[in-house]
Order: sequence, then structure tokens, then C-alpha cells
Amino acid sequence: MKSKQKRTQLKEEAKKNRAPAVDNRRARFEYHILESMEAGIVLTGTEIKSVREGGVSINEAYARMRDGELWLLGMHIPPYKQGSFSNVDPNRPRKLLLHKEQIERLGGRAAEKGLTIVPLRMYFTRGRAKVEIGLARGKKVWDKREATAKRDVQREIARHIR
Repeated sequence: MKSKQKRTQLKEEAKKNRAPAVDNRRARFEYHILESMEAGIVLTGTEIKSVREGGVSINEAYARMRDGELWLLGMHIPPYKQGSFSNVDPNRPRKLLLHKEQIERLGGRAAEKGLTIVPLRMYFTRGRAKVEIGLARGKKVWDKREATAKRDVQREIARHIR
């Protein structure tokens, strides 16, 4: 299934579940995704409520290993309006929940030169917040230009078909 069709299908499913799905399109543009997996994320009560309202930004986020755990840094969850004193820092590091073997394998691969771990999507499954993370290698400038040119050609073809 093509990625755009898949994204629209996932958005429709999210609307049915009344839970927002946040997609990191920038990561797919700036990186070659080598592998991806689903991870749970540790959030406070007001953060979950704020995520359900929307406005979450994962475009600048990335994951790092720290003390044998995987942490998501740079993700912005706006403060919950009715949260008052129970709100936490919007840009605080958030722990990702994976099996120990998965963390060790991802950490070892991410230590290679040029590889990083980026969040691709955030969504809800059975009421639990999940993040799809991907092991990624940065694209070169010419790769980005090539992707943009392909997208423009597809857009022109679709325009002529209509």
C-alpha cells in the first residue's frame, strides 16, 4: 500500500476512535527509514488529556539511550488548559516502553555512524498512547530533491487524470 493511502487510512481510523493520530511527515522526508517498531510512552494524566485534544508536535523529536532506557527528547505536548498545578514541562524527556532486547538492539544500531531513532507517528491503541519509532539514516540534499521531483510528477499526473 502506498504511504499516502496508508496515512489517509490511518487518519480515518483515528477519527473513528475519536483519538488523534499525529504523523511526522518531516521525518519521512529527511530520513531513509530502515526499520520501525511500536513503543509505549510514559505520560502523566494531564499530558494524555492534552494529547487527546491535539496540538502535539513530534517533528523535532528524537530518541536517545540513557542508562539502558530509551528516552524521547524534543517532543512538545502543550499544557492542558484545565490542568493548573498538575501540568508538567511541555518539552520534558519521555520514557519509551520496549522489551529489553529491542532496546539493546536499537541502541546498538543507533550507535552506528549516521543512524538515529526518530518518532514516525503517535496514536492510541485500546486507550494507550503508542509511538511508532524508526531507525533512520539522514538523506543527502540530492535525495530530498529527487523525492520532491517525484512527488511533483505524481501531482501533475493526478491533475491531468482528473
